[in-house]
Amino acid sequence: MHRVAITGLGCIAAPGNDVASFWGALQQGRSGIGPTIAVPHDKLNIKIAAEVRDFDPTQHFEEKRLVLLDRFSQFTLVAARQAVAASGIKFDGALGPDTAVIIGTGAGGMNTLEEAYARLHGGNGSSRQIPLTIPRMMVSAAASHLTMEFGITGPSFAVSSACSSANHAIGEAFWMVKSGRARAALGGGSEACVTFGTLKAWEALRVLAPDTCRPFSGGRRGMVLGEGAGVAVLERLDDAKARRAPIICELAGFGMTADAGDIVMPSDVGAAGAMTRALADGGIDPAEVGYINAHGTGTLANDATETKAIRRAFGDHAAKLMISSTKSMHGHALGGAGAIELVAAAMAIKDGVVPPTANYQRPDPACDLDYVPNEARQARVKAALSNSFAFGGLNAVLALRRVE
Repeated sequence: MHRVAITGLGCIAAPGNDVASFWGALQQGRSGIGPTIAVPHDKLNIKIAAEVRDFDPTQHFEEKRLVLLDRFSQFTLVAARQAVAASGIKFDGALGPDTAVIIGTGAGGMNTLEEAYARLHGGNGSSRQIPLTIPRMMVSAAASHLTMEFGITGPSFAVSSACSSANHAIGEAFWMVKSGRARAALGGGSEACVTFGTLKAWEALRVLAPDTCRPFSGGRRGMVLGEGAGVAVLERLDDAKARRAPIICELAGFGMTADAGDIVMPSDVGAAGAMTRALADGGIDPAEVGYINAHGTGTLANDATETKAIRRAFGDHAAKLMISSTKSMHGHALGGAGAIELVAAAMAIKDGVVPPTANYQRPDPACDLDYVPNEARQARVKAALSNSFAFGGLNAVLALRRVE
């Protein structure tokens, strides 16, 4: 078994199109939530989202390549390029075949799918589809494009488990490196779900907030859809030290459970079990954990249940934890959320700054822990968790630790 270092991070999300701008916005509590741009307001009841703005794909890709790339694949490639550049890793020689690529997404190419149905049902008398519709929309497209981008020929695939997709993908990539099945890995998640059809479907669930996302706060009214991607370079800690790579932190443990209960209602037992397993996998004493980047969607049910789960997993230490939901700033990017939040949790350890839960108004008796309301906090964090809990009761938790 090998210890696993995170040596590079990449991110594109509503608060910023790279790690520096994203992390800077989070530390300032600056939200990327606003009126929708991609979908006209007159077609929506809920008129807000956390969209990636000021993103011109032609600045990143040649036109002949863009015809192959759905927006979610574009995001993944941009984030991965950032991560690989920051890490300084090279996939030449023997490392290419010994590197894994595992990317999570909840739905894959939703923009391509929406365009395809518009052509099919748009009433223009033509049902002809773009020839590359299938390779653009398939959930494994982003992972495949990463292998081609970097010449990686090791094990590569996609993971789809709704809102836990990214954490499941990163966790599996971590276990591959830890166990020796791969020497390095690109793990992450991506989603580009701010489309008319997706927004209308989420409206029908009646879980979207009309104003903003206020996780754990009294007066919260629901979640806000977001989009974006995060990618991490994972490698053996010994290898990273040998090549004098920038070590952000250690990815120390991964835990996952299934509620086996309800398709939409969360369970504190299942969520607590995933946290406990992540800590055990990483050999981390619960008392060492200083920060949790919570799933924190902003719905009444999720936030109260996650609070109960944290108390169940940590006992008396729960009251000493700093907990924040950065979804209050980057929205809920569904299958990409965990990867974006991993960036936040890793940077919190690296820089000694815990990002806030933005938009917090007042305490809720059902949410009675320290949610770092509205202002970032300077704190030396030894270990942290990043939680993802999905519809269907699929829970995935990553455990991170400072490398001294």
